[in-house]
Amino acid sequence: MLSINNIEVVYDNVILVLKGVSLEAKQGAITTLLGANGAGKSTTLKAISGILFTERGNITKGSITLAGNPIHGTRAFDVTKLGIAQVFEGRRVFESLTAEENLMAGAHLQGDMSVVREGIERVFTYFPRIKERRGQLAGYLSGGEQQMLVIGRALMSNPKVVLLDEPSLGLAPMLVDEIFGIIKKLVDQEKLTVLLVEQNATMALQVADQGYVMENGRIVLEGTAQALRDNSDIREFYLGLNEGGARKSYRDVKHYKRRKRWLS
Repeated sequence: MLSINNIEVVYDNVILVLKGVSLEAKQGAITTLLGANGAGKSTTLKAISGILFTERGNITKGSITLAGNPIHGTRAFDVTKLGIAQVFEGRRVFESLTAEENLMAGAHLQGDMSVVREGIERVFTYFPRIKERRGQLAGYLSGGEQQMLVIGRALMSNPKVVLLDEPSLGLAPMLVDEIFGIIKKLVDQEKLTVLLVEQNATMALQVADQGYVMENGRIVLEGTAQALRDNSDIREFYLGLNEGGARKSYRDVKHYKRRKRWLS
């Protein structure tokens, strides 16, 4: 469904951030992109959704295709019309609008209000808590409710592909479980294609079908989610487990020097 082929991204015509990144997000599956802060994960999503120019970034090499058709260099508004919706990091709701008005804002491509109403009811089936808060100002919703709202808002454009950037950020573990359960349900029932950027590697690899690991603007490891879960380096560097499967202590982590064997 979505393919990134050897792209390079440069900011301010000087700073090379992505250095030949290639990955594929298969139709009706969850593909996760793992990596530390600053690895280039969010930049990858922005390259797909067409909003790099807002941060003075440009794709200088490579291509991005949706269902075989090139979309790199396409304006963000047109990318949305092609069926790609991005859910940004940080739960960016319109705080002064109600929850329902936020959903309507996500349907700006729809000209038929009956279709918009159907979309809202569809979102409410997945997020009944948002239905309960439909008339409440979004700024007063809890963090978990705001995350549900922005995912629902993305669904209002009836996308084929959803780009999720750190959906677990700042949420309690029980809410994280609930959010990821809904994401999995959406993929299974709506046949969505999801590209998930997430630092919670444990949760990401539980729900994903395929995964990629990014370091310093490059893909350094890829495979099925199961293969990545079983990889000793992933277990140690991202899941915090030692060779015996036990959690590493804070002392171990503090004094640990990353070997990055996959880069050798």
